[in-house]
Amino acid sequence: MNSEISTQISTPDPELVLRLSATRCGARLARHHAVRQLHAWGVHHGSGVSDTAATVVAELAANAVTHGRVPGRDFELRLVLGADVVRIEVSDTRSERRLPAREDVIAPGDDAESGRGLLLVEMLARAWGVAPRSPGKTVWADIALAADTASAEGR
Repeated sequence: MNSEISTQISTPDPELVLRLSATRCGARLARHHAVRQLHAWGVHHGSGVSDTAATVVAELAANAVTHGRVPGRDFELRLVLGADVVRIEVSDTRSERRLPAREDVIAPGDDAESGRGLLLVEMLARAWGVAPRSPGKTVWADIALAADTASAEGR
């Protein structure tokens, strides 16, 4: 046995930061990388937490590439593993377009073809919000790691 081989188990970095093209392909890759990273952190693919996080990443990334896209600029996905939550952040570089405040998010009409993404985030995340960034904005959401606490607080 080689005495130089370490028996110490390395812990995966509790943060993932990726810059992705502000395209539909980039949004799909954001979801894919998020699920892979969660699996590396012990949140297995197909679990309720993984599926919830994948849905939130998909919605926020879709918003970034649809409404926050600036030609020639990427969007950023950031995941941070906390003690009891995973923080998902999606940042775009479009400053003149702001998301509505949480209390302003309302359901679209029954025949509307869009406008439900932030409602899904509201229902699935423990908390979410928007933070200014230069340039642009960051939309963040906290997803509970325990499946029984995945519902938003106070609902």
